[in-house]
Amino acid sequence: MMFRPRDSFDQTLLSVSLWRSCRCRRSGLRRCVALELFHRRPTLRFESNIRLDYMPHAALDFPIDETAVDYPFAYDPEELPDLSPTIARHYPDPGDLVGAFARQSLHSGRPTRTTSLLMSLCYMIHDSFAYVRRSEHGVQTPLETLELKSGTCRDFALLMMEAARSLGLAARFVTGYIYVPTRDGSTTLGGGSTHAWCQIYVPGAGWVEFDPTNGIVGNRDLIRVGVARDPRQAVPLSGSYDGRASDFKSLTVQVNVTSDDAREKPS
Repeated sequence: MMFRPRDSFDQTLLSVSLWRSCRCRRSGLRRCVALELFHRRPTLRFESNIRLDYMPHAALDFPIDETAVDYPFAYDPEELPDLSPTIARHYPDPGDLVGAFARQSLHSGRPTRTTSLLMSLCYMIHDSFAYVRRSEHGVQTPLETLELKSGTCRDFALLMMEAARSLGLAARFVTGYIYVPTRDGSTTLGGGSTHAWCQIYVPGAGWVEFDPTNGIVGNRDLIRVGVARDPRQAVPLSGSYDGRASDFKSLTVQVNVTSDDAREKPS
């Protein structure tokens, strides 16, 4: 189980409770992971209640090293050993179609502002691809998402990651929650369940959030839980079952994110 938000400069965990008896540990990727073994229970339920102090940051409201203001740029050699696993491409692209898609955001014959490049990638996916909720296990490959022109939040996050990696940028997958102020007529996608987006490493700014599903740049409305090189490392709830397939009846997931100001008017 990976439900607990990550403590960081922009989100501080105030309290957390998990409705089930379980034991928790830190994983090798610094995620907080809860484990449970169960036996002969007619209903298996996991309920997590979390309260945190959250500080949103405006899009790209952070300093960037002078050497990285324009693309292309080089990462600091001292950082490369840590960044290399997130720069390497993880999915086959024999025709470099993902790379060609990414290069549409570059200026021809002159440098491209790094901020413009990354925002262009994010908005290009948001504007050109159709969001389709999918409950099946797994993630589409970037080539499948390009071909279908549709996908879920995790598919779009992975496509942007691999597009950024094709340009030599470090990218990683984020799983978490998104605040959806429905009473304000929001059109935010991915609410009511877990959500996924990506981070790109920009020298001076660090890991910056990009949510291509909603065209969000920065951390607005995004609550991080886990980060990883690949979506397969950041499944919110996973496990195995030894028994009859017919015993499984159904699975439901519900995530409610509300602000203290809206406690009397749940959103």
